[in-house]
Amino acid sequence: MKDHLRHAKYVIDIGPLPSLPVADSDMRFPVGRIFCVGRNYAEHAREMGHDPDREPPFFFMKAPSSIVQNGSTLDYPVGTKDVHHEIEMVVAIGKGGKDIPAEKALDHVWGYGVGLDMTRRDIQGEAKKMGRPWEMGKSFDQSAPCSALRPVSEIGHPAKGAIRVKVNGEVKQHGDLSQQIWSVPEQIAYLSGLVTLQPGDLIFSGTPSGVGPVNKGDKLEGHVEGVGDLTITYAR
Repeated sequence: MKDHLRHAKYVIDIGPLPSLPVADSDMRFPVGRIFCVGRNYAEHAREMGHDPDREPPFFFMKAPSSIVQNGSTLDYPVGTKDVHHEIEMVVAIGKGGKDIPAEKALDHVWGYGVGLDMTRRDIQGEAKKMGRPWEMGKSFDQSAPCSALRPVSEIGHPAKGAIRVKVNGEVKQHGDLSQQIWSVPEQIAYLSGLVTLQPGDLIFSGTPSGVGPVNKGDKLEGHVEGVGDLTITYAR
C-alpha cells in the first residue's frame, strides 16, 4: 500500500478489514476479493441442468464483508425462502499476478480453507429466468462462512481427498477434490487472464453434487480432507 494511503484519515469508520484466522496462530489473513468458480464438479453441473463437458470455467464474486467466522450462529437470510449450502475448498492467494501459467500457479497460493458458498436459490433462479445478473443470489450478508486457513508450508497443495457437508449430522454433499473439472492451477491461470490477482484474494473452488436447502435451526458441518473443518448454525 502506498504510504499516503497507509496513514490516510477517512471521513467515516467502516471497521476492521475482513480477515480470517490462520490455524494454530495469532496471525490473520486479510481478505481482499472473493472469486467463486461456478459448476466445477461434473455431477453438480448436471444437477443444475448443464453439460459440464461444454463449458469453460466461469466466475462470480462475493463481497469480502460476507465472510463468516468458523463456529458462528447466523440469522436466516432475508428476502428468501430457499437458501442452499454449497461446500467448497477455499484457495488463499498470497502473491498476485496476471496471466499466470498453470505450471507456476501454485507458487501464488498461500494456503487453503473450508468454505460454504451459501446461496439464495430462489433469487438466483428468478434472475436466471429473467436474464439478469444473479449476484444477489450469491453475494449477501453472511454468505461466505470460512474456516481458519492452513498454510501451504504445513499441508501442501491438496488435489485429492474427501469434501463433504453434513446438515444436522446427515451427509448431504460428498465428493473428492480430484473430481474438479478445472484444477486449482487451471483456475488461477484462467482467472488471472481476466483480472490481476492480488494478495488477499480468495477463490472458492467449486462444490460437489448434493446441494440443498437449509432451514432455521440447522447445523452445518463442512470438511475438506487435509485442510480442516467448518461449523455454522442458523438461529431458530
